[in-house]
Amino acid sequence: MIKPSDIIAELESDFVELHKLLKFEGLSDSGGSAKRAIADGLVSVNGEVETRKRKKINPGDKVEFSGQTIEVIKKQKI
Repeated sequence: MIKPSDIIAELESDFVELHKLLKFEGLSDSGGSAKRAIADGLVSVNGEVETRKRKKINPGDKVEFSGQTIEVIKKQKI
């Protein structure tokens, strides 16, 4: 079930790099600050701390950072 603090990120491509996802979804002011947060162990992917800034995030993954959860889904073609 989606909580009000959750974000749904729709991917048009097969994946997005972790640091870009944080920036695109507004959880980080810049790519640099997203990379620092990841390196500092402040981000988890599917319940595990992730320190690789270029980790490929795919539909079905859940990213947690700063009290927010991003659920990644594939954008539906109309």
